[in-house]
Amino acid sequence: MPVHVILLDAVRVAQSPTWMPSDGALHGPALDHLMRWNLIALCLCFLAAHAWLVAAILRRRKSTQATAPKALPWIILTALCAMYVWMAVIAQRLWAENRFAGPAPEAMQVEVVGEQFQWYFRYPGEDAAFGITRPELVNAAGGNPLGLDARDARGKDDVVSSVLVLPVGREADLRLRSLDVIHGFFIPGMRLKENAVPGLVLHVHFTPSVIGTYPILCSQVCGSGHARMQAMLSVVSPAEFQAWLAARERARIQEGAP
Repeated sequence: MPVHVILLDAVRVAQSPTWMPSDGALHGPALDHLMRWNLIALCLCFLAAHAWLVAAILRRRKSTQATAPKALPWIILTALCAMYVWMAVIAQRLWAENRFAGPAPEAMQVEVVGEQFQWYFRYPGEDAAFGITRPELVNAAGGNPLGLDARDARGKDDVVSSVLVLPVGREADLRLRSLDVIHGFFIPGMRLKENAVPGLVLHVHFTPSVIGTYPILCSQVCGSGHARMQAMLSVVSPAEFQAWLAARERARIQEGAP
């Protein structure tokens, strides 16, 4: 197959939206653009390296007399280094925007808790404050999977769900923690991945921009039931989100949960 056909196929694959799940986050296009650049650059480097090897094998032996180095290889090497430095700077900026730069003051707070082999999502309620949790109070079978302390008034209106529901167009600030081992919180459709580490509270924020349902996976091998550790993100309209939250609060009151 001619080299130019291989290059064209690589470019088509890199530019095709089918090689990645549909993007549903505001920051997704910039990240996808960077990933396409990475794929194209890797294909070009792969072809160039093999072409260089083949040329070295087929060419006749040159005289042992020292010759001045050609400028072309150094130009190509310099261009590649400059391109990868540029991509590294862009990647660092995208990483920092979701993790190191703080979210907007009006961002919705949601706690994400990983436990073998389940994801839990906690909303702070009308007081916008999370209640205290205690490890000795964790009792999933008893309806208290996160160990909420019933004596803390701030936790009275907390809502715990096994499904992450977010309103479209509003930034969400997720605080991640784990009750046992390291879990990898991964939403491919939101171009979002962050670890939940025991003893640490890590933050990541993003803005869902497309209504729909997106799978949530665990990207860290966390035990024998790792493959079962899945959940769903449901991005809905603001009105639907308020209705869902109100229904969850009514259910919590009826069940008498802490």
